[in-house]
Amino acid sequence: MTDTIDFTRYLASKRAVDDRALNRGVWQTLAGALDGALPQDRPLRVLEVGAGIGTMVERCVEWGLFSRADSDVSYTAIDSEQSNIEVARRRLAHLASGGEAGLRLRLETANLYEFAARGENRHRFDLIVAHALLDLLHLPAALPVLLQMVRPAGLFYFSINFDGATLFLPEVDPELDAQIEALYHRSMDTRTADGQPSGDSRTGRKLFHALQACGAEVLAAGSSDWVVHPVGGAYPADESYFLSCILHFVETTLRGHPELHAGEFAAWLTTRRQQLARGELLYVAHQLDYCGRVGG
Repeated sequence: MTDTIDFTRYLASKRAVDDRALNRGVWQTLAGALDGALPQDRPLRVLEVGAGIGTMVERCVEWGLFSRADSDVSYTAIDSEQSNIEVARRRLAHLASGGEAGLRLRLETANLYEFAARGENRHRFDLIVAHALLDLLHLPAALPVLLQMVRPAGLFYFSINFDGATLFLPEVDPELDAQIEALYHRSMDTRTADGQPSGDSRTGRKLFHALQACGAEVLAAGSSDWVVHPVGGAYPADESYFLSCILHFVETTLRGHPELHAGEFAAWLTTRRQQLARGELLYVAHQLDYCGRVGG
C-alpha cells in the first residue's frame, strides 16, 4: 500500500458500509420528529457539516427523509475540503439543478467554526446533521458551536460516532492485535489540529451526557457498527477498497511508534492484507447514532 489513498473514493466506498450500519430506529425517530416540526411559512432549513462528497444528501433523498415535508427543503452542506465539495457537486448535480422536487441544495467549502461565526447562521437551521464527524472534533468545543446554529426546539442528527472498539478477524496474535488496537485508539485521544485537541476514541458514549450538558434532549440513540465481511469469498461493491483504506490509516498512524516492534507490525499488516486479498478479513468498528431536540 502506498502512502496515499484516493480519499474521495474511500468516502464513496463507505456509502454502502454506512447504509448497513446506520441505526434505523434512530432514523425513524428523526423522521417522525421532523414530520411534527415542519415550518409552515418557509422552507425547512437543514445544515450538514462535514458533508464529504454528499452521500448523506443522497441518502436523505433516497430514504425519503423529507418526503412528508409540505414545504420546500433548503439543504446547506459544508465541508472544509474543497476536493470533497467539488466531487459532491458532480455527484449531486441532478439535485443542485432542481432534479429533486422541493429540494434546494447549496454546497460550500467552509470551516465549521468560521461558518458558525457568521451572524446569520445563529439559530438559523431546523435540523443539523453531522455524519462520521464528531469523533474527529474536540467535543467540548465543537458541540456548543454546532447546536447554536439550530433554532430553539430544532433537531439534530449525529450519526456514526466511534465508540472505542476496533476488531480485525481472524486473530493474528491476540496480544499484538490488542496492542495495535489500543495504540490506534490512543492516537485518536491525543490527536491535535491547529494545536488544539481533535477527536476522542469514546465519543459515542460521551456524547449522550455532553448533549444533555448543552441543554439538548436525546430522543433516540442506538448502535451503528461498521461490519464488513466477504460474501461468497468476495467483498460487495467497493468494500475491499474501504478495508484497504482502514489498514492504511492504521499503518500511517502507528508506523514508527516507539511501543510497537516495527518488524512485528510490518508482518501483521502483511498478514491482514493477505487476508483481505483472499476474501477472509472481517472488520468491525463500534459506533453510536443520536437524534434529538435542541433546548430553547
